[in-house]
Amino acid sequence: MVVLLILAILLAIAIPTFLGVTKSANDRAAQSNLDSALVNAKSIFQTNNQSYLLTTNATYPTPSGVMANSLYGVVPNLTFTTAAVSSGNAQSASAVSVAVSTDGTGLALAEQAKGTGNCWFIVDNSSGTAASPETWGLATGSTTSGPITTGTWYGEAKAATTCSAAAIPAYSSGSVVWSQGAFPNL
Repeated sequence: MVVLLILAILLAIAIPTFLGVTKSANDRAAQSNLDSALVNAKSIFQTNNQSYLLTTNATYPTPSGVMANSLYGVVPNLTFTTAAVSSGNAQSASAVSVAVSTDGTGLALAEQAKGTGNCWFIVDNSSGTAASPETWGLATGSTTSGPITTGTWYGEAKAATTCSAAAIPAYSSGSVVWSQGAFPNL
């Protein structure tokens, strides 16, 4: 009986710790996927005369679709799409949503971490000026700070139902935490 009691106590301590480590690892995996995609997207940006707008074609009629296909060509272990992604849908756990701003100076990437439901974002704005909110699908009059200003922005939306690079949350919405230089702390 004493041995069973000790085992029960140890399991009561170990299981929550294990689950917490697993969720943190899933968040880190999503962040790593986005970092890898951004490095390759910036390479494409440099070779394309400092623009994320790539030439469209019949197969990929949108700049976001062409970028998603181009990224898949250099990072084949990830799935890239222009649609919203979620960790529970038919796409692989490493599905990345891609959106190119209408002026070609910005790129947004999003992935939802498996198990946590956290949606992670990277938004890269290279224009030197703030993009208009409409460039990223935000409502007219949305704040012009945060992820629509110049620089690389990292964001997290906790317990999101889906994740879409085409509709990044507004900086002031309160539904997402944004920072420059690195992902927000878990």
